[in-house]
Amino acid sequence: MYQNFKALSLSFKNAPIQIREQVSLSDEAVGRLLHYFKEFTSATDVLVLSTCNRTEVYYLNEDELSEDIIKLIGIEKGITNFDHIKPFFEIINDHQEAIKHLFQVSMGLEAQVVGDVQISNQVKRAYQSSADLQLAGPFLHRLMHTIFFTNKRVVQETTFRDGAASVSYAATELVKTLTAEISSPRILVVGVGEIGEDVCRNLIGASNMSVKITNRTEEKAQQLALECGFEVQPFSDLWKAVSEADVIISSVGSENPLFTKNKVDELEILSFKYFIDLSVPRSVGIDVEENPATIVYNVDSIKSKADVALEKRIKAIPQVQSIIEEAIAEFNDWSKEMIVSPTINNLKNALEQIRQEELARYLKEINESESDLVEKVTKSMMQKIIKLPVLQLKAACKRGEAETLIDLLNDLFDLEKKQVK
Repeated sequence: MYQNFKALSLSFKNAPIQIREQVSLSDEAVGRLLHYFKEFTSATDVLVLSTCNRTEVYYLNEDELSEDIIKLIGIEKGITNFDHIKPFFEIINDHQEAIKHLFQVSMGLEAQVVGDVQISNQVKRAYQSSADLQLAGPFLHRLMHTIFFTNKRVVQETTFRDGAASVSYAATELVKTLTAEISSPRILVVGVGEIGEDVCRNLIGASNMSVKITNRTEEKAQQLALECGFEVQPFSDLWKAVSEADVIISSVGSENPLFTKNKVDELEILSFKYFIDLSVPRSVGIDVEENPATIVYNVDSIKSKADVALEKRIKAIPQVQSIIEEAIAEFNDWSKEMIVSPTINNLKNALEQIRQEELARYLKEINESESDLVEKVTKSMMQKIIKLPVLQLKAACKRGEAETLIDLLNDLFDLEKKQVK
């Protein structure tokens, strides 16, 4: 039975954005970190999840590796002294607590905007990265597919995902509030990753707004603009577009701020200019707001306007937690059964060996049609004989008594000796 699942978590709940952006990992960095795990640790079933709100590592190993993991992240991020960041990491060494935490995160219960659907896709991508590098073993495969099925149940059976209450939706609601007194507000969306795409889709149909999209890869911006009915601004003309916009929504991935105070100070700002920074690490410098004509909002300062949707989601939380508990219980049953799986296979092999030996003694005395009948009858008998021991083994697992029955079957059928042979 698997009992060594652990987790290391740094999230918006226990770390400010200044800390989160220091350990935020790009897709490429996640891949390198997974390679580090493969090469330098004995951990299996590794999952690395990094979003704007959290950086987490899940792994299966008898020993705690949190210190090594923090060092690996530090190496990847070029941080020589990690002492100021270590206290923000939550270490989860209890097997059941680590499983529960991953369920809670994957369902959106731990999201900054409760029920944020984006986390589901982010977890799937993290799992795919592990699978691609053969770091997802039977335990993680089963766990993730249980989580995906649980997510499907949550969508179908509850109101937890009803309404649009994601971070991107919260940002678009903020835009509407900020521009309520502007007759024809001009909005610039910089970066069309997953969050940028959602922002644009949420802005579709917004009255009187003029929306432009810019992205380093212009083809992607063109596709999204066509879908949403917006205009594309070449990335080479970024600062021209910024100077014309009332609101700039940025979700670009970059280690260093794209919007700096020096560049913003060069703009001729006739009225307030609002920067909404949805990036981690931040793409709008923290000193930009020193310009008296600019106001900056980041992912920690955005307050959701989706009150009705959030209220529905909060009311659905007990139902979601109940579904999660059912899923974890089912997963734990499977995990416990793993301890008896080798015994079941050994028993099947032992009985099959007896069947084959007896058939070899008598089949030469009968014709082909009789041989087929004997084959069919003996197989059916064997399946019925083994059914009860298998059911008893699985029941013993749930009672925590599997070891006693395993020892009994091993003695009765000499399974360990047969397995060695």
